[in-house]
Amino acid sequence: MRGRRRDAGALFPRDRAMWVDGGVIVTAEGTAASPFDFVSRFFAPQLGIPEDPVCGTAHCALAPFWAAKLGKKKLLAYQASKRGGVLELCVDDDSRRVLLRGTAVIVSIGVLLS
Repeated sequence: MRGRRRDAGALFPRDRAMWVDGGVIVTAEGTAASPFDFVSRFFAPQLGIPEDPVCGTAHCALAPFWAAKLGKKKLLAYQASKRGGVLELCVDDDSRRVLLRGTAVIVSIGVLLS
């Protein structure tokens, strides 16, 4: 998924009705040789985000899907963007929440004036 960057445009559905809230999530199960349960990419060019480096919102949607498919509640995910990122996910069925953990990266600093 990561090595095929030039083919990213082919991943977009041609019918915009299939886009979810202006974005497209692409995902695949991890391989036996990989430590990851699944990998993903997230694109939202019409929102000004050609590709989100690591999208917590997308992973909160993906975690219940992969938890059910793989039969496990704790998952390790990789977002295969240029920067890339590892996310630890835990699906809590009782609260219907996904607990998400990973390393944050500062991309901007600013000051708000009143």
